[in-house]
Amino acid sequence: MTNVKSLLARTAIGAVLASAFIMPATAQVTEEKEARLSTVTVSAQRLEEDLQDVPVSITKLADEKLAVLSSGGPDIRFLSARVPSVIAESSFGRAFPRFYIRGIGNTDFDLNASQPVSLVYDDVPYESPILKGFPVFDLEGIEVLRGPQGTLFGRNTPGGIIRFDSKKPTDELDAYASGSYASYNTVELQGAVGGPLANGVSGRISGFYQTRDDYVDDTNQGIEDAYEGFEEFAGRAQLLVAPEGSDFSALLNLHARSNDGTARLFRANIMTKGEAGLNENFDRDSVALDGLNYLTQDTHGVTLTMEKGIGTDWTLKYIFGFENAEIESRGDIDGGFGAVFAPPFGPGFIPFPSETSGAVDYLDQYTNEILASWDNGGPLSATFGVFLFDEKVDISSKNFSSLAPGNPQDGATAQRSLDTDSTGIFASLSYDVSEDLTLSGGARWTDDEKNFVSGSDDRTLGDEQVSWDVSAVYSLSDTSNIYARIAKGFRGPTVQQRFGAPSQADSETVLSYEAGFKSEFLDNRVRLNTSAYMYEFEGQQLTIVGGLDNSVSLFNADKSEGYGFEVDLEALLTENFVVTTGLSYNHTEFKDDVIVAPGCGLIDPDGDGVSEPLCTILDPAVYDEDDNFLGYNISGNSFPNAPEWIANITARYAYPIEGGELFAFTDWAYKGDTNFFLYESVEFGQEGYWEGGLRLGYKSERGYEAAVFARNILDEEVLEGGIDFNNLLGFVNEPRIIGVQLSWNH
Repeated sequence: MTNVKSLLARTAIGAVLASAFIMPATAQVTEEKEARLSTVTVSAQRLEEDLQDVPVSITKLADEKLAVLSSGGPDIRFLSARVPSVIAESSFGRAFPRFYIRGIGNTDFDLNASQPVSLVYDDVPYESPILKGFPVFDLEGIEVLRGPQGTLFGRNTPGGIIRFDSKKPTDELDAYASGSYASYNTVELQGAVGGPLANGVSGRISGFYQTRDDYVDDTNQGIEDAYEGFEEFAGRAQLLVAPEGSDFSALLNLHARSNDGTARLFRANIMTKGEAGLNENFDRDSVALDGLNYLTQDTHGVTLTMEKGIGTDWTLKYIFGFENAEIESRGDIDGGFGAVFAPPFGPGFIPFPSETSGAVDYLDQYTNEILASWDNGGPLSATFGVFLFDEKVDISSKNFSSLAPGNPQDGATAQRSLDTDSTGIFASLSYDVSEDLTLSGGARWTDDEKNFVSGSDDRTLGDEQVSWDVSAVYSLSDTSNIYARIAKGFRGPTVQQRFGAPSQADSETVLSYEAGFKSEFLDNRVRLNTSAYMYEFEGQQLTIVGGLDNSVSLFNADKSEGYGFEVDLEALLTENFVVTTGLSYNHTEFKDDVIVAPGCGLIDPDGDGVSEPLCTILDPAVYDEDDNFLGYNISGNSFPNAPEWIANITARYAYPIEGGELFAFTDWAYKGDTNFFLYESVEFGQEGYWEGGLRLGYKSERGYEAAVFARNILDEEVLEGGIDFNNLLGFVNEPRIIGVQLSWNH
């Protein structure tokens, strides 16, 4: 992939330099802002609408707020707790984000894991988890749609959708460039330039480069600055053909990513049995490993969007997407060195070594979508469509011997291949009953089929489902409305294998009820949106990860539920002082009388042949009629990685001076008490905490900006997850990052 990396490097750096070279000698002075909030436009219903008119709980991140939250070298997980009801985490680091909305997500670390939260990039759903971490740069914004969205978007959306929309080419010249330097030699460069190329033809090229030095020492292998560094390139080139006076347009989008560095860094025994939180074994700047740790990832793709008006009432749209990906991740899964039977070992008790790798040898995803929209300006409008999805993937998993010289391979399994085909046919209607009341509804028929081949195992899974939604919006005034929505979501059956026999789960369905209030008041200086919801799962797909061995097992719960609320508030307190806040409460619960799941791994710390759980399990044990231990009853537990409370706040104050302004921007996010696994234990969780950032700078009316910033400004050290089959192992949040940034925008 050297040529790909070289191309991406030239694209990223070239876009920054190109935008810098076209900086005009003089720039148009920014018009004085009116003392009111600007309209937020979203595409939640496949057309551009005012956020306030859409009967869905939505949050949009864009412009300065998005730029601030994504500064300092983070990956896409910066969204975690920055939006009501949204959590993001990963045991793969920067390559494999797992998203949870309203508590609905999947802790599965397998490379073909099915996720109930769909990520949609430029109208193309990215189903594979290794596609979902594409860097955030040159975007119009990020929209988070909470609740099932299976009528108009892709597939597998019981939890919701996160939409990423790239900035498109226009017939006006525009550009931006940004560069920053921060702690651990973290460097980020990004930029874009776009504009007209010929009559009816415009283009845009954008690039992204991000790197950080290794800074964590390996005290066992005597390597200074061994881990936690990365180097990432990404680029996007777009060509828009829209002949003047024509109702036809075609947009070609080429994009690619190269990501190399450290895999997720696991740390042995950084918890103490019977206690919550990190212990004295934890040192952010050092670990003691005897295995290898690295990650390499390459993706590229193309999107083609064509749109054509037919008469005055109809619009046809075709969207083609192709994505290709390869990845290999290898890590020291026991997080330490040696073993009890091969001393010396540590830190803490290491019952046996574990070093593994997972690789997607190739992944091809093809999507085709045709939409026909009808709107004659009357009370009725409609959208009809067909969606085709095809994914082929080969996956390899390997074991290595950390105790032997050279860490040789000593085991492997392969999924050859997993082929997923899905067909969807959908329709959505909207009718204005009166000036104040609009009714909407839609349905999608989906046919999913998976073919799985691994060794002598060859199986086919499939299901057909209809997902649907109905909603009503009633206008209380020119600036406020209420809405109600009922939606059914669906996720098809899934199968996977790591080591041992394959495991599979049947389809899950969710029925969601939601009502909300959206308003703007005080002459559009305050925007307040609230929603309340409840949902019921049937056959929820659950994943047992780790446990007694380093495996993944799938099964279905009969019944589970969730309920809660969300609040989004934006207030322009003065012309130069803006505050935003978000708050959510998410209660989730497994409702079966008995759901049996294994707990954490068993160890024999005294060497007397008597094993005990390595953690302190709080759930009741379950035995059969012959008094044989079966596992633990997790009924009544909350979903994994589903804190009840999530909150965030930002505040920006500007002090005008001649030619620009001085500004201060601070942001804070709260993630409530979180449990990492299906079972509850004292150790494998994290108490609620706040994490914040600060940005101080100068912004010129000519488009220049200089700032200093800090992320995780209080240097919080907290658990983000764990592995529970070997020892009290965990992985932690990003360190405090302090840096400077220069940017220009035209």
